[in-house]
Amino acid sequence: MTARRMLARDWRGGELGILIAALVLAVAVVTGISAFTTRLQVALEQESHRFLAADLVLRGGRELPARWRAQAEESGLAFASTLSFPSMVFAGDEDMILASIKAVSEAYPLRGELTYSDEPFGPVLPATTGPGPGTVWLDSRLFALLDVAVGERVTIGEADFEVVAAARTEPDQSAGFYSLGPRVLMNYADIPATGVVQPGSRVEYRQLYAGAPDTLAGFRAWVEPQLASGQRLLDVNQGQPGIGRALERAEQFLLLAGSLAVVLAGVAIALAARRFSERHTDYVAIMKSLGAASGAINRLYGSSLMLLGALATLLGCAAGWALQALFFALFADQLPVMPGPAGIRPYAIGFATAFACLLCFAWPPLRRLGQASPLRVLRRDMPSENRRTLGDYLAGFVAVAGLMWWYSGDWKLTLALLLGLFITAVLGLGLALTLLRGGRLVGMSAGSIWRLALAGLQRRGTANALQVVIFAMAIMLLLVLVLVRTSLIREWQAQLPSDAPNHFMLNIAPEEVQDVEQMLRANAVPSEALYPMIRGRVMSVNGEELPSHEETDTERHQRGANFTWSDGIPVGNQLVAGQWWLPGTEADVVSLEEEFAQRLGVTVGDRIGLLIGAAPLEVTVTSVRKLDWQSFRPNFFMVFPPQVLKDFPATFMTSFHLDAAEKPFLNQFIRRFPTVTVVEMDVVVEQVRGIIDQVSAAVELVLAVILAAGSLVLVAGVRASVDTRMHESSVLRALGARRSLILGGLAIEFASMGLFAGILATVAAEFSVYVLQAWVLDMRYAPSPWLWPIGIGLGTVLICALGVYSCRGVVSSPPVAVLREL
Repeated sequence: MTARRMLARDWRGGELGILIAALVLAVAVVTGISAFTTRLQVALEQESHRFLAADLVLRGGRELPARWRAQAEESGLAFASTLSFPSMVFAGDEDMILASIKAVSEAYPLRGELTYSDEPFGPVLPATTGPGPGTVWLDSRLFALLDVAVGERVTIGEADFEVVAAARTEPDQSAGFYSLGPRVLMNYADIPATGVVQPGSRVEYRQLYAGAPDTLAGFRAWVEPQLASGQRLLDVNQGQPGIGRALERAEQFLLLAGSLAVVLAGVAIALAARRFSERHTDYVAIMKSLGAASGAINRLYGSSLMLLGALATLLGCAAGWALQALFFALFADQLPVMPGPAGIRPYAIGFATAFACLLCFAWPPLRRLGQASPLRVLRRDMPSENRRTLGDYLAGFVAVAGLMWWYSGDWKLTLALLLGLFITAVLGLGLALTLLRGGRLVGMSAGSIWRLALAGLQRRGTANALQVVIFAMAIMLLLVLVLVRTSLIREWQAQLPSDAPNHFMLNIAPEEVQDVEQMLRANAVPSEALYPMIRGRVMSVNGEELPSHEETDTERHQRGANFTWSDGIPVGNQLVAGQWWLPGTEADVVSLEEEFAQRLGVTVGDRIGLLIGAAPLEVTVTSVRKLDWQSFRPNFFMVFPPQVLKDFPATFMTSFHLDAAEKPFLNQFIRRFPTVTVVEMDVVVEQVRGIIDQVSAAVELVLAVILAAGSLVLVAGVRASVDTRMHESSVLRALGARRSLILGGLAIEFASMGLFAGILATVAAEFSVYVLQAWVLDMRYAPSPWLWPIGIGLGTVLICALGVYSCRGVVSSPPVAVLREL
């Protein structure tokens, strides 16, 4: 008999339904999740570039070399320029204000959208280009502050400009303090006419590039060695750290989800292959009794498996493509941009998953079919030869680990999941066997339904224990995904609460502190404390002079930083080493931010030499702090006791929250305190919150797909043991047992297995999530008490419902018909 004829016969007889469905499901889930997450990640990265107005940005305090632009354009990259600086803007002889000037070239922006309105706070309109030569766009608030209208003129430096529109949003509006606050947009070509940019001016030049990823990578490799002091190359991670961190966490979650899909695929194929081989044991015994050799049987089933695997892989890849296409079609409105194709990698992963799972999960029991004894034709009570060995489980474990590692590229993530699976398997088998066998005494004194159920658990003790472990693995993987998703969403929401500070005040003079606080309180504006700020420079460590930035390429060099003082630990700061000083201390000590200390190579107890203005100061490091830079609170690299810096002049700063409807308060504030710089971060907050909302929606979509796949694996697990239970139930019905007795016994049996599986899954999920959050995701672990009732209840109810539903045919069909089908 050829492989094709055998497959055709088994297909007509329904034998292949479970196996081919599991194969198609496995490949479809892995391919679909991989393609979906790959395209989704590309879409989010494309959207994140909008916040830079480009794919790549070069930034510097001096004019950047023209040869960089020439090289970029020669490579096929799009190019634009911006220049940002603070300057006074005049309207007439009396009205003037310090504003943030941003000059843009004709091609700006390369990514994202520039918007304006024909009048202050009017309807927002998209712009194809920025202001033309001789014209400017003013921030809507500047119209009232300067008492001008559209069509009138303002002066910047030595040049006059016509006001033609109100500037509303720029894609890189949150790129730095230079581009925040009341701002003016002008044409890059008008800069020389103003005469305000002179040597030593406080300016920021930016070159913007956009193009294909490969071209960008080549240009980046070419330009990086040429960067000088004060020049920096930015992508979304450096230019928008809040967004970059959210995307990094989302990418880790997507890799985790794809890795779980690999595990679920292997479990589904293993269960289906086991049932397929059990159903073919008698058929092989007949073939061997008629003279078939073991080698011929192995070749027959091996070729059949290859054909089946190829067919299922093709169908699975097609189904995976359809799955990800369906999700993108359903949720197109929630996506920032429609991504391009995912490439060949997801389908290669699908093929590799199918091959590895077939080789390590499906082939071992089929290979042992050739060892079936011909005596099974006459003696059905002979033990089956296709039981799995320890080597089979080890091979499957290695295959899954290799696939997960290849897919995620993260050994920590792979190890965390494998540790959870290992705990589930090892402890689960022992616990399940103990609990199942321990039910014997209970069953002797129980009613008829309980005696029937517990007898079934005892009779198939080892098989049931293995099935409990399989159920526990599937539930554990789903719980891990739910827990990680919940932690991510909670962290993102905590990072940007609705009342997060969205404005900064800088350059507050000491004599203005009390008046500023009173005005904030009078207008019910919630604010952080006012912190003193002194600019200084780190010159030496433990008596060793640090080289300047120009003299070294290493991280350890002289560094400028903002200093502050405080008797207590500032809000949002967490000590990671050392101790805080006692209030009122006069000791020359300092507390450093964690990454700043690492760059300097400093630990607790080291001495640091500083230069504040022209005055030297030497202090001892007594503690190291970890900061939340995404909180939008004032944060400082170096904090001192108040007595240490009391003789140095300082200005003050704070941050506060202001709703959009309360913006007119800023006009009053700036009129009263014209020397105070107000930095509007509300645009930054909204942009970060927007990308986090999109990432959260993507996480929800992936979670839904994995939950569906896990549910199907649970169905396959239940179906794998249905034949034996239906055979026993049919015999009981033939002997006169009531339907209620049979269904009640099955419900108790499956519910008991689900209960044990839920307990194991919950314990393993808590452990895996702890390892993931502590090692991989750099998150703070917190126990989840709500997980226990959900995990245990999910296991009990779901497995019970699936088991009873799968065996419902035993009470709705004549016993003879059921026995003939088995």
